[in-house]
Amino acid sequence: MTGEFLAFIVLAISAIGGGVLMLNLQKVIHMVIALVFTFISIAGLYVLLHAEFVAAVQVLIYSGAITILMLFGIMLTKHNDTNEPKVSRRRTLFVLGGILAFGIAVYLGIYDLDFGQQATDLHVNNTEKIGIELFAKYVIPFELTSVVLLVALVGAIILAKKDNEGEANEE
Repeated sequence: MTGEFLAFIVLAISAIGGGVLMLNLQKVIHMVIALVFTFISIAGLYVLLHAEFVAAVQVLIYSGAITILMLFGIMLTKHNDTNEPKVSRRRTLFVLGGILAFGIAVYLGIYDLDFGQQATDLHVNNTEKIGIELFAKYVIPFELTSVVLLVALVGAIILAKKDNEGEANEE
């Protein structure tokens, strides 16, 4: 058992555990924290795959920006914080059986899978290659995406302010 394999097992279990926690926790803020835990674990898996750029983007975009956006969405919207009734034990066992069946099907599908000869130098200078491609060929879509995200953020703030002003006038 190598250190890389052990790191993979720990990161995979923590990513799955964060996802399960996110689905089973009751408070929305706790759900977001579990989701951040999952995002960071997935970034660690990307590091193990020698995809450092993708790992950095995972931490910056998902663990940072998307999580903040979710928190703003939670804080700016009205939501009823009532707890839903617990799921029956029969349904839980049925779902766990389905997950187990899916896991077995995936395992059987990839057990004897042979990809042939693999290239061993794909991860060499991958961040540099991605940067050259992104800023040489795709600079206009890259900048347009930032403008669209900025417009969406401004629009969300305007909509949230209008709702708060309407509530203040009704009272």
